[in-house]
Amino acid sequence: MAKVKGPKLWLFLRRTMGQFYLKLAGFKVVGEVPDVDKHITLAVPHTTNWDMPHMLFYCFATEQEISFMMKASVFRPPFGRLFRALGGIPIDRSKKNNMVDQVAEQFAKHETLNVVIPPSGTRRRGDYWRTGFYYIALAAKVPIICGFLDWGHKEVGYGRVIIPSGDIEADFELIREFYESRGVKGKFPEKQSTIKPRPANSKSIMTDTDPNIKLEDQPITEELKN
Repeated sequence: MAKVKGPKLWLFLRRTMGQFYLKLAGFKVVGEVPDVDKHITLAVPHTTNWDMPHMLFYCFATEQEISFMMKASVFRPPFGRLFRALGGIPIDRSKKNNMVDQVAEQFAKHETLNVVIPPSGTRRRGDYWRTGFYYIALAAKVPIICGFLDWGHKEVGYGRVIIPSGDIEADFELIREFYESRGVKGKFPEKQSTIKPRPANSKSIMTDTDPNIKLEDQPITEELKN
C-alpha cells in the first residue's frame, strides 16, 4: 500500500488522531489494507460532505497515504504547496489535455500511489457512475479496489480488488455485486447512484475521461481478491 512516511512522533500523532476521530464518529475499521503498491480506491458511497473527513481520518488511523484529483488552478500560490502536501494531483481540464493520461502519468512516476475517486461524481442520486476511474486504471495498468464508508453498519475499509479486463460491463458487474452483497449504505441512502457505467451516448459524457484505449495492449489477469 501507499504507506505514509515521516518522523515517528508525527506518525504516532496522525494514527492516534485518526483512531480517536473514528471512535468519536462511531465507525469501526474492518478488513485488511490490501498489499498493493499502486491502485485506485473507489470512495463509495458519496452522499454527504462528511464522507471526505471520515475517509481521510480512516487513512490516518491505518497509516495510509492517499491522493486525489483537483483542478490545476487551485495549485497556484499561496495554497499550492498545501494541496500537494495533502495528496492533491493537479488536473488540467482543458480540451487539449486528457485527464486519463495525466493521472496515468502520475502512476508511472511513483513507486506507490493510491488515488481515491468517488465514482458517482456527485452527492446527488444519479442513474450511473462516471467511468473515468475505470479508464485510468486500464491505462495505468493498476487494480481498482472497492473502498467503502458504510453509514448503515458504521464500518469503513477495503473490499474486492479487481484488475480491469477491458470489458467494462463485466467489471462493473463485479463492483456492483460487491457493494450490494455488503449492503453498503451512505448517510443518505436515497442519494446513492446506480452502479452501472455511464452510457456512451450520454449527453453529459466528458470527452476527456473515456479515451479510445487499445484494449489489446492491456493486461488481462485474474481477480486478486474476492
